[in-house]
Amino acid sequence: MRSTGRVLVRMAALLASAALLAACGSSHVVRRTGGDRGPVQVSKPKYGVTTTVRRGQTLYRIATDNGISARDLAAWNGIAPPYTIYPGQRLRLYPGGSSRQHAAGNATVSRPPASAPRPAAPVAPPPSSPFSWRWPVEGTLLARYAAGEPTRQGIDIGGTAGAAVRAAADGVVVYSGSGLVGYGELVIIKHDEQWLSAYGHNRARLVNEGQVVKAGQQIAELGHSGAPRDMLHFEIRYNGKPVDPLSYLPRQ
Repeated sequence: MRSTGRVLVRMAALLASAALLAACGSSHVVRRTGGDRGPVQVSKPKYGVTTTVRRGQTLYRIATDNGISARDLAAWNGIAPPYTIYPGQRLRLYPGGSSRQHAAGNATVSRPPASAPRPAAPVAPPPSSPFSWRWPVEGTLLARYAAGEPTRQGIDIGGTAGAAVRAAADGVVVYSGSGLVGYGELVIIKHDEQWLSAYGHNRARLVNEGQVVKAGQQIAELGHSGAPRDMLHFEIRYNGKPVDPLSYLPRQ
C-alpha cells in the first residue's frame, strides 16, 4: 500500500509539472507603453473646410464632431494649451497647405546631414489690419504679449476700478459673460471675419451679445474679476490666433 501511495503522489506531481510547462509554453507577455490608453484616433482632415465657433462649444467637442483629434485640431490652428477658443472664431479643419502638399508630407524626404547648419526662420511681419485701433482703457502697461506663451496672449493694462473700458474698433459683440476660465467678466468683439478683440477681468459688462458697438464706445468697467489686481487683459486675434496688440495700438 505504501508503495502504491508513493507512486500516486509521484504521478500527481509529474502531471502538475507538465500542466505548468504547457501553460508557460502557450502564454505570452503583452507590453504596453505608459501612454497606451486605448485605440489611437486617426484624424480625417476636411481640406478647404472651416467652422465658426458657437457659444458653448469646446475645442474637444468640435474635434469629436468632425472626426479629428483635439490635439490635431489645436495644432492645425496654432492654439496652445489650455486650448481656449472664442465664439465667432474660425477654425480650419485641415492642416496648412493643400491636400497634395499634405500627401507629399507622408513621402520620404531626403534630409541634410545632421551637422549642416539650419538657417534661422524669418520672423513673419504682423498681418496688416484694416482698422484704426485705439487703446481700450487709460492706464499703465503691466505685461506684454509673448508669442507661444498661453498666459501672455495679450497685454495687461493697470488702472482704477470702475474706469471706462472702450471698444478698440467698430464691431459686433459675440460674447459677453464669465464662462471662460481665467478671463473673469469677459467681452469679445468681432470686427470682421478675421479680426477679434477680447477684454477681460472687468468689474461689470455693459453690452450684450449681438450688440453693434463703435470704436471708443464704453463696453465695460475695469475691475479685477479673475485677476489679483484692477486691470484689463486685452487681446487682438487674427484668424483665431493671438497677435501683439502693441503692433496695432498707437504709441502712447
